[in-house]
Order: sequence, then structure tokens, then C-alpha cells
Amino acid sequence: MLMVADEPSLRDAVESGQFDLVIADLSVPISSGENVPRLIKKLDPELRFIILSVHDEPAVVDECLAAGAKGLALKRTAVDDLVPAVEAVLAGKVYVSPSIQTRKQERRRQ
Repeated sequence: MLMVADEPSLRDAVESGQFDLVIADLSVPISSGENVPRLIKKLDPELRFIILSVHDEPAVVDECLAAGAKGLALKRTAVDDLVPAVEAVLAGKVYVSPSIQTRKQERRRQ
């Protein structure tokens, strides 16, 4: 496992080809103007990755998934979300934090 805190480290990790799965923070600043999910997908289209974020807004969730993320976990619920997210993504499934799904359903009802 490797933790990265900046764009160069993220690029190096993804381009190394050493990982089956990457967990990346959505807030890592990207110089090209891309977001983290789009950068990862561009660097390695086959790499499975989970985005960790403080944002649970539908637009953010939809953008991450559209950009190729196979999982989205919230930082505030990471202690509960990360293990199930990793298990799901490694099993070929998509994982979205249950609290995101609940919030999405509540918005639909409004």
C-alpha cells in the first residue's frame, strides 16, 4: 500500500503499474485542471480506483463514477466504508457509500 499526498506522487504510483487498486483523495490538486478520477483513468484506463471525498453532492458522485471510479467513500464514514469498498471493487463491483445513496434517495423524494 502506498499513500500519496500530491500529484507527482499520484502519477508515479499509477504509472508504476504495481497496484491492483488505488484509493485516492478527490482533493489532491491536479495541475492540468483535470480531476483526480479523470487523471487516473487517463494514466491507466484499466486500473480500478476508489475515490475518498468529503463531498456527497450528486454532481460530484456522478462525475467521479463517470470518470471511471469504481468506488466512492466519504471521509467521514471511511472507517465503515473502506473495507467494504475495497472488497466490492476487487470483486468487480461498484461501491458507493451507503450514506451517499441515502442522501440521493432523500433528494429524489423532495
